[in-house]
Amino acid sequence: MLAVVPDPVPPELARTLDLASYAWKSVGTINDIDEYEPTGSWAGVIVDASNEADGAWNFLRTLRKQHASSIPVLLLIGGAQLDELEHRHDLFDDFCLAPFHPAELEARLRHLLAGDIEVQQADLVEYGELALNLETYQASISGRPLDMTYMEYELLKFLAQNPGKVFTREILLSRVWGYEYYGGARTVDVHVRRLRAKLGEEHAGLIQTVRSVGYRFGQSRWDS
Repeated sequence: MLAVVPDPVPPELARTLDLASYAWKSVGTINDIDEYEPTGSWAGVIVDASNEADGAWNFLRTLRKQHASSIPVLLLIGGAQLDELEHRHDLFDDFCLAPFHPAELEARLRHLLAGDIEVQQADLVEYGELALNLETYQASISGRPLDMTYMEYELLKFLAQNPGKVFTREILLSRVWGYEYYGGARTVDVHVRRLRAKLGEEHAGLIQTVRSVGYRFGQSRWDS
């Protein structure tokens, strides 16, 4: 389980962790680290210093003093704060610029937590004959590898992880492309069209168009 600072956790960070299937708990003080420590210790700590930098640095100094380097730390920091990293590299293991793209944050977490630490996260997403490997960014249908761009993969992964749910183009833009992306709804339509072509005629129907709403992957529970 990951400890995430501050409490409450910023909504975009919480959504990214939930969609990536990480188990996490928000903590507000250093005392919470010990009070809520799960069996087997924390897998890692994410500290968002983009808004309250002074409090975040104080938290990290105390964390390192009490737990040395036994808990890996990912720091979120704004671009204008990069100078603050100087002479403080002993307080964190990796950092990610905020606002972050969900895919970059997931990649940095996978790298940070690689090794013997067990994290509650699925390595494989499967739906019928479709399989997506979350570690290698590879996808296949009926055993046939799919040659996709990075964003095509991200869109297919998001849809496959939420089968039966209908998403508007605007939601897909924010969840897949990121909250700072300003492309129009046509971006989603183009990527869906390409995905269907690559899935092939037999499997193109996995991504369904819901008229006047958006797209849905697979069948809903009301479909026969």
